[in-house]
Amino acid sequence: MRVFVTGATGFIGSAVVQELIDAGHQVLGMARSDTGAQALTAAGAQVHRGDLEDLESLRSGAVMSDGVIHTAFNHDFSKFAANCETDRRAIQALGSALAGSDRPLIVTSGTGVAHTPGRLTTEEDAPNSPIPRIASEEAAALVEAQGVRVSVMRLPQVHDPVKQGLVTYLIAVAREKGVSAYVGDGLNRWPAAHRLDAAHLYRLALEKGTSGARYHAVAEEGVPLRDIAEAIGRGLKTPVVAISPEEAAGHFGWLGFFAGFDCPASSALTQERLGWRPTLKPGLISDLDHARYFEG
Repeated sequence: MRVFVTGATGFIGSAVVQELIDAGHQVLGMARSDTGAQALTAAGAQVHRGDLEDLESLRSGAVMSDGVIHTAFNHDFSKFAANCETDRRAIQALGSALAGSDRPLIVTSGTGVAHTPGRLTTEEDAPNSPIPRIASEEAAALVEAQGVRVSVMRLPQVHDPVKQGLVTYLIAVAREKGVSAYVGDGLNRWPAAHRLDAAHLYRLALEKGTSGARYHAVAEEGVPLRDIAEAIGRGLKTPVVAISPEEAAGHFGWLGFFAGFDCPASSALTQERLGWRPTLKPGLISDLDHARYFEG
């Protein structure tokens, strides 16, 4: 297949590009800059210039392809809600180019968009949380109703020794504050998966996925925040402390909402339906214990 990948030079998108090329697919990768274009060319992909707010570039990339994997997202969390609306418009633009064609579109979301207190979130759980990222899944449902073969990839904390999702921001706060903190007893959990396992799942969803499906790229169902904070403390050689829920916003800033959030998730249905086995890559704590962020 010739696959259009948005976010093709990003942390996850670049791994998806390599996964697709290694499997024999052709990749048309979206790049905003000359540096990004050079990286795509070096990886063996074709370059499509554009960005998330250039809706015509999104539509034209989709038109030229046999399928689309949408991983691009603006991770400036100071304007998270606005960025989620930008993603909504981007998905609608991609969908408008694919309607009625039976060409697959994979949209990226997060496991935290479905809040299921007291149990693991599954692929069957609809988005219902106050997290603005539900806009991505709402857009996916809209374009499916317009005749697009769309599925949703829900990501947990995706990690390797270089980056670890929201944990990277926790590290930055700990470095700034001089302590690595968790909220309350720290037993709230975040699911996680290695970057290469996640990239492999995107390819399986492209090749074997069904319209309307949600997939969970979850290798570890829930890593306690206390364990994460302790790994950060080891890496930075800083004290590990507990703070109250009332102190979370002041300590973590925008990350305060997520820091106390308990959102474990299962990928059992994803593994059953796509044959995905995320068993070969290191876990989150292992990657944190070898994180390059702590070097120097």
